[in-house]
Amino acid sequence: MKAFINRLKGPQSDFLLFIIVLVLLNLVGMRSFFRIDTTKSKSYSLSQSSKQLVRTLEQPLSVKVFFSSNLPSPYNNTAQYVRDLLSEYDGAANKSFSWETFNMNNPESQSMARSYRLNQIQIQELKDNEVGFKNVWMGLVLTYADRIEILDGITSSEGLEYKLTTKMASMINAVSALAGLKGQADLNLYVSEDLAAFNIQDFSSIEPAVSKAVQAVNKANMNRIRYNYIKPAQSDVEGLSETYGIPLIRWTNNKDGSTGKGIIGLVLSYNGTFRLIPLQMSQSLFGSYGIAGLDDLEQNITENLASLVSRSTEIGYVSGHGELSLQDAQSGAANLAAYASDMYTFKEIRTAEEDIPSNISPLIINGPTEEFGEEELYKIDQFVMKGGKLAVFLDPFVEKQDQMAMYYGMPPAYEKNVTGLEKLLKAYGIEPAEGYVMDKQCYSQNTNGKGKTEFYFAPVIHQSGLKKNHPLTSNLSYVLFLQSGALTLNDAASASGMDAYVLAKTSKESWLQKEITALDPSYIFPPAKENMGEYNLAVLVEGSFKSAFANAPEKQTGKTANTAQKNALVSEAHLSSGIQKSAVFVAGSSKITSGALIDREGGQSVAVFVRNVFDFLNGSEDFCYMRSKGLSLNVLNKITPVSAAIAKIFNQYILPLLVAVAGLIGQHMRNRRKKAIQKRYAHAGNTQEAVQ
Repeated sequence: MKAFINRLKGPQSDFLLFIIVLVLLNLVGMRSFFRIDTTKSKSYSLSQSSKQLVRTLEQPLSVKVFFSSNLPSPYNNTAQYVRDLLSEYDGAANKSFSWETFNMNNPESQSMARSYRLNQIQIQELKDNEVGFKNVWMGLVLTYADRIEILDGITSSEGLEYKLTTKMASMINAVSALAGLKGQADLNLYVSEDLAAFNIQDFSSIEPAVSKAVQAVNKANMNRIRYNYIKPAQSDVEGLSETYGIPLIRWTNNKDGSTGKGIIGLVLSYNGTFRLIPLQMSQSLFGSYGIAGLDDLEQNITENLASLVSRSTEIGYVSGHGELSLQDAQSGAANLAAYASDMYTFKEIRTAEEDIPSNISPLIINGPTEEFGEEELYKIDQFVMKGGKLAVFLDPFVEKQDQMAMYYGMPPAYEKNVTGLEKLLKAYGIEPAEGYVMDKQCYSQNTNGKGKTEFYFAPVIHQSGLKKNHPLTSNLSYVLFLQSGALTLNDAASASGMDAYVLAKTSKESWLQKEITALDPSYIFPPAKENMGEYNLAVLVEGSFKSAFANAPEKQTGKTANTAQKNALVSEAHLSSGIQKSAVFVAGSSKITSGALIDREGGQSVAVFVRNVFDFLNGSEDFCYMRSKGLSLNVLNKITPVSAAIAKIFNQYILPLLVAVAGLIGQHMRNRRKKAIQKRYAHAGNTQEAVQ
């Protein structure tokens, strides 16, 4: 026993201890998961939105993994990525998340996969120096409550976290739109008692109607709303009106000339943000007063509560001014709507005929070619003042071509596009310039008989021209713009409390083409270099904006038609500045949203960029990062034949040679060190023998 203990203490036991430690580490590793992600885009780390989603699960969510074993490369890497990613979800989730794998060699597992409508896919396999084909299973099944979603044919890890998280989110929202709600939301009804003296129709029904609607919403959503009925003092009325945008009601007593003020408003708030539910005093053509919004209270409260808690899945799409059609897949935005349909639906809003719903955010104006009316512009402006997010894709020219010109193959005429939106954008700090932006760094194509043709009106914006570390452009290697105008940021964008970003700008070899006769590369000639420069193609401004209107248009004032009426009421709903932080995104082209550049699957980077705009304005910044994980490549900004050839030679020959040389140098240095050690200790041994 003593000899065994001495042996353990000796150097000969080191190898045995190393083996034991290695086995123990592997046993621990089987039950734990740890990974360090050193990639620039954090492609192998779970995003905060994904963590928050599984951390707040209220019902069991299960993921079933149907992947064949012994998959050939690179599909085996995808299978490993799936397992690692699910382990990340499991580590961040509460007890309601689980996942399991199935042995696909088992007929029962195959039968189960088919019952979920998963299908085998065919992949290539290199075996015995021959390329063959193999049928394999590569799919996932997600179950939550009574909802089932599948992800089939997972042959790549690209965008997988985004697909998984959005599938989970859609399932959870389908079961309960308020699943992510922590605690309760507050619904405050503000009604000034003094208004009871003005014989306003349905005034006495306000509180009972709101109370009834809240009971119905709470019954369907496990008492998620805390309701308060508040009768504000006159000293508090103006402050509440300014804070929440509630219309301020003023009156003058004709008997003694005394004045008063009051409010009627319904405010839903949660986690620092709020919505003003449509409920206000209205006036008929004959001068009598009434309360508008009582009939739709339950629906409006439910929709606004869902948009506050789980972010809106409905995007407002302005129509009626020649905007890109959601039904046209070639020149319209039908492909864009299909690409975004996994999370969003587009609701067309004709601003000339209807108000913008309070639960809508963001609002998209895509390629208008006709002028907006003053009242329409005011609706959009007040939408922004209330905290609504706005995205505008504005073309500098309108292409007009009559049937005769089309018959003879004549080019269209390019007329300046005047929409009236320029007034709003200027007030928000963004000014569109006249003309198309041309760039020598552009899309090019080899054509028969002509050689290389450069399409100057299709600038290619590389990473150097994209805003670094911003959710909208992070990890994108390039974005292709088409027929874009230039944008400038004025003093309003740099005012106190405002943040302005240039998201995409051209190279320094760009210019503005203000006169367009034909959009043909043969008719476009670059100017002298001193007349070139950089131009902004997409910008974003955030903050509390100043209104573009000093006062509301006459039809929007809500003032009494008969001012001589006793105790006449005047409703003031105009917001001169933003009551919540908002954001306005503007791109100089609507072509980047059309079928010319976007397919239904969103395969181009410009589609990812546009989709990121929707997610960012909807408060889902993490989705932008998730979607673009793995898309960032170190591409060449300069694509001249000489630079491309040099880069190719360096990567194929010089770089491997340098690695080989470095290895030989390292090996040589180790050999020298080894010989020096042997020589030193050999000399010491000889000296010791001589002494003896």
